[in-house]
Amino acid sequence: MRKIALCILIALASIALPASAATWRDELPQAKALGSGDLTWFRLRIYTAKLWSESLQFSLNAPFALELTYHRSISRTQFVETSIDEIKRLFGKQYSAEQLKRWEVEMYRAFTNVNEGDQLIGVFLPNQGCRFYNRNQLLADIRDPEFAKAFFAIWFDERTKDSGLREQLLGSAK
Repeated sequence: MRKIALCILIALASIALPASAATWRDELPQAKALGSGDLTWFRLRIYTAKLWSESLQFSLNAPFALELTYHRSISRTQFVETSIDEIKRLFGKQYSAEQLKRWEVEMYRAFTNVNEGDQLIGVFLPNQGCRFYNRNQLLADIRDPEFAKAFFAIWFDERTKDSGLREQLLGSAK
């Protein structure tokens, strides 16, 4: 029954998708790549991440885009569950179970299954939230600044699981 309710919430949430489906480049027309790197797991290349910003110095107070180009197929469910697990790991009990459930619904709406070569791009908009795109269109507009901070912390918090990738994205890897 709970799974049916979640499916209904996901379906209803997808109705709210904005009609204007610009590309992420329309959000940050002057963006330049700050850094990039690969996420690997047991020597398997999972995705290549690239950080884009109009500012030369990364800041959580300025808009940026995180582009992920996948080298493996990953299900939407795996993407969402891993994201929620990482937010819980980073923030402990800072967010209630209800808040995490709302974010889970938003992520199910925003993310798709990905195959090798697919891209997902997340655009961080300070004090507004975030938007998610594939190569061609807007997938979701999540107007929740707290979610945006928690989600992008997966890559940019100092406690991230992959500090080497973080350093490469920030352009500070030696």
